[in-house]
Amino acid sequence: MMIEGEIPHLQEFPGDLYFRHDRLPAMEWKTHAHPWGQLNYVSHGVMHLEIDGIRFLSPSQYAVWIPPFADHFSFASRDLVYRTVYISLKLSNRLPSKPTTLNVSPVLHAILDDFALRDVRVPETEEDLRMAQVALDQILHIKPHETYLPYAVSDELNSVIKELQLNPGDRRSVEDFAEQLHMTSRTLERRCQRELGISFGEWRSRLKFMHAIESLEAGLTVQRIALELGYTTPSAFIVMFKRFTGKTPEQYRLNGLKQR
Repeated sequence: MMIEGEIPHLQEFPGDLYFRHDRLPAMEWKTHAHPWGQLNYVSHGVMHLEIDGIRFLSPSQYAVWIPPFADHFSFASRDLVYRTVYISLKLSNRLPSKPTTLNVSPVLHAILDDFALRDVRVPETEEDLRMAQVALDQILHIKPHETYLPYAVSDELNSVIKELQLNPGDRRSVEDFAEQLHMTSRTLERRCQRELGISFGEWRSRLKFMHAIESLEAGLTVQRIALELGYTTPSAFIVMFKRFTGKTPEQYRLNGLKQR
């Protein structure tokens, strides 16, 4: 049974930035919201989040931006090394108004790790205040990286989504799923664009990518991950993975190990 995580409560927001760091076991956090923004970042491990009805994945190298007052819940099926930044309402107005995935630069990663090592939560010294300002500059200039999985509106499309979530390696084509829903593939594609904002193939690729990230974190081989995701060859899987990250799966894994 998964442990229920403690939801943070701050009586008064301590300045513009609050740095939280911890090592956490597998757990879940029930739906909640708070009057500050949050850069949710996992230095080691993978966290799953749902923010305002949109699914996100927070592995190493990617953070998830949670705007103030956004309803969200999350869970982790494995232990986490947790690094996160709470950002005041005033500064949050300079960040996206909607939840999004953000790349984490090596500089930001190093600052978060340094603060965690020294247990700095509210910077007070001149040196730490300067580092906090650099961290903020890094956060404000991060480019969004869209690797989220939106839900559909209709029960019909959600039924297909649930099937694929249970089996990301399902090899059935868009035509097969359209026939299952008693519609043409063109109609199914239009429904995806209208309800998901992306094509059926793009949604499916994002699902595979999310599972690939978690499998890499768990130590699975590239060949096994490719097989489980329904690819006939590892090279086809690598092409998909590089489209999202600019790196091969092994490069991504090695880079993550260096940063821990």
